[in-house]
Amino acid sequence: MEDVHRTLGALHRGNTRLQLDTTDLCFLVALRARGEVSAVASFEDEMLVDVFEQVCDLTDPAAPNKRKRATHAIERLREQRLLARVDGAGLMRAGEYAMTRLGAAIVDFYAADEKLTRESLSLLSNILLSQLAEVRAAARGCDSPDAWQTRVIEPLRVTVGDLVGGIERRQRGMDAQQEEVQARIGELLRHDWFSAIAACEELLEDTAATLQELNQVLMRDTGLMLALLQEIEQTAATAAAHAAEAASHTVAEQVERVAAWGGERQRAWSDYYQYVQRYLRTVVRLDPQRALSQRLRDQLAGWLDLPFALCVAEVPSIRLLRELEARVERAPVERPRRSLDDTLSVEPPDATPVALEARVREFLDDRTTSLSEVIRALLPDIPEPERFKAIGRIAALVAQGAHVTQELVPPWTAVPHNLEIQDWNLEPKESV
Repeated sequence: MEDVHRTLGALHRGNTRLQLDTTDLCFLVALRARGEVSAVASFEDEMLVDVFEQVCDLTDPAAPNKRKRATHAIERLREQRLLARVDGAGLMRAGEYAMTRLGAAIVDFYAADEKLTRESLSLLSNILLSQLAEVRAAARGCDSPDAWQTRVIEPLRVTVGDLVGGIERRQRGMDAQQEEVQARIGELLRHDWFSAIAACEELLEDTAATLQELNQVLMRDTGLMLALLQEIEQTAATAAAHAAEAASHTVAEQVERVAAWGGERQRAWSDYYQYVQRYLRTVVRLDPQRALSQRLRDQLAGWLDLPFALCVAEVPSIRLLRELEARVERAPVERPRRSLDDTLSVEPPDATPVALEARVREFLDDRTTSLSEVIRALLPDIPEPERFKAIGRIAALVAQGAHVTQELVPPWTAVPHNLEIQDWNLEPKESV
């Protein structure tokens, strides 16, 4: 962050700026082409003036004093650090000039065809994987700071960094190509309208297929690159080679940025693809003669003279006549409140269950042979409201104290007070 601040301050203090017109850009491109054709790394004064005059004949044929304009153009490009004098002779003789890195970058942006393709990406990825494998093998054998510097840090910084930078440059070319495709689709729809549907769909499909192939290569290769870089970083950390660890971490960040580019572009193009397809389907195909869109455009253009608005009539709600339902208001269920000051009454314990169990035991000890005999003997002594529940208690006590058997279809036997039971045959448990 400090380096960025220092750079910003230097640019502000030096009042650095770039001001290039079309002639200057053409001059730089022509210089680059002349240098490639003539196989020269620098240009003399006469060659610069000659190239500028040829460019002027193309861009501004009627311009006077072309040689003087060439002198001013060379000086302007030197001030903006696009050209640099490399001879060191000063004013003693004519100078010799070379294109700076900034000038070469501007020319590459306009002239070089560096778009990312599956072939170029696969080639660069394979070379990068090979270089990283060599650096990993070298890192395992480093035993001195000089060895780490020459065999790990410098290859990571120069060779691997240049390869990753090459991928990033081609990514920027691919971004520019996508922008051109979008502009071309817009031009086709403006001029051809309905007849441009097929061409637009073809451009969309080609670009989508290219991005899908690139993303597949990136997903496959970046994982291998990051794995190799992680091994290099771990080896450097074990050997306390902090500079090598930092260099591998920097390259890993570059590789992650390359992988993130693929995912972001894939998502962005997917959104644009869906938008254009929806526009073609809902607008272009439904209005092939462009009549509706033209009427809408005319109405919008003449709104000041003839304003319009959207009027909507209010629709009343539908009335549903229902019969009245009489509802009975039920009082809430409440429990009467008890006073906490009420005195409690002392009641003696109920001895009926204990007495009943003792009497049942007596009948079983006397070897009574059926349940009905026990109930006939005990039921008269029980109050009438308790007799039905008492029969169940007697049956439970009998089942616990004797062995019970019954026929397949148990007979119903009458007992006193108009009651009937399914009778059981009883046998003492000790006899079973």
